[in-house]
Amino acid sequence: MEVHYHDYLQLEKILNAQSPESDKNGLPAHDEMLFIVIHQAYELWFKQLHHEADSIVGIMSKPALNDNSPELQTVVHRLSRCVTILRVLVHQIDIMETMTPMDFLDFRDMLRPASGFQSWQFKELEAKLGLKFEHRHGKEYYTAQLRPEHVDIIKKAEGSKSLLQLLKNWLERMPFLKEGADNPFWENYKKTYGNSLAEAERNNLSAFDDIFSDQSSVTDRLLSPAACRAALFIMLYRGYPLLQLPFQLLNCLLEIDEQLSSWRYRHMNMVHRMIGTRIGTGGSTGKDYLKGAADKHYIFREIAQLNSFLIERRKLPALSHEMEIRLGFVS
Repeated sequence: MEVHYHDYLQLEKILNAQSPESDKNGLPAHDEMLFIVIHQAYELWFKQLHHEADSIVGIMSKPALNDNSPELQTVVHRLSRCVTILRVLVHQIDIMETMTPMDFLDFRDMLRPASGFQSWQFKELEAKLGLKFEHRHGKEYYTAQLRPEHVDIIKKAEGSKSLLQLLKNWLERMPFLKEGADNPFWENYKKTYGNSLAEAERNNLSAFDDIFSDQSSVTDRLLSPAACRAALFIMLYRGYPLLQLPFQLLNCLLEIDEQLSSWRYRHMNMVHRMIGTRIGTGGSTGKDYLKGAADKHYIFREIAQLNSFLIERRKLPALSHEMEIRLGFVS
C-alpha cells in the first residue's frame, strides 16, 4: 500500500485539532489560533525531547559504556539534538510576542483554569533529566492541577533512574586516578589551584575539599566526590582523544540547563509583559512563580560549579607517560 503525505502525518487530526474557546463563546479572537498552535507545537517538541531522553537513558543504563565508542557518540549526538530543539522552544517565544496584551485579553478569561502549569510532559521531562521533587520550586502544589493519570506518569519518572543519576554512575566508572582524593595528582592539583586564587577567593579551598574529598561531610550533593573528580579531570584534559567525547557530553548537559533557563526567563518576561502582576489563568502567582522556578531549577548545577576549580592550561600538572597512553595521546 502506498504511503501518502497527508495520511502519514495524520494531517486530518492535526489540522482539525484547533478549537478556539472564543469561537465557541461567539466572541472570535483572532490571536487565539496563534496561542493554540504555539502551545501544540511546544507539546510536540516535548514529545520529541522525551523520545531522545529515553534513548539516552537506555544507553547510559548499560553496565559498561566504552568512552570512545559509537554508543557514546550516539549519546552526545542526541543530547546535542536536545539542545537544538530547546533553542527552537526559546525562539518560539518571539512568535508569541507578536501578540499584544490587549490581543491576549480578548480570550484570556475564557481559558480558566487551563494553564501551561498543567503541562505534564514538561514536568515529566524535568524528572527524567534529574530534577528531584525536593528541589522543585512550589513543590507543594506543582501537581495539584494535573489529572491523576498525569501525576502517576510524573511520579513514575521521579522513581526511575534519571539522566543525572546515570551520569554519576558513569563518571564513577571512569578508569583513571582511582586511588581517590589522596592521589598525588590531586594533592599537586589542589596546591596549584590554591596558588591561583585571589585573596578574596581563599574560601574556595575549603569548598574544594567539600566537593572532591572522600571524607567530605557534605551530604546534600547529587554527584559523589569520585564523580566530581572524574568530571573535573575530563574538563581539564579534554584535548586527549579519549576525553573528547566525555567532555562534549558534559558540555551538552550544561547547554541543556542554559537553554532551559533561557526558556524560563523568556517565558517569565513574556508573562510579565502580557499580564503584569496578575495571577496566571491556572491560579499560580504568574511572574513570581516563574522567577522562582527559573532561579532554582538548574538540573546540572553541580557540573557547572566545577568550573570554579579550573586552572590555566599552562599550569596543568603533567600526566605520566602511562596515563597519556591510556588516554590515547601516545602509543
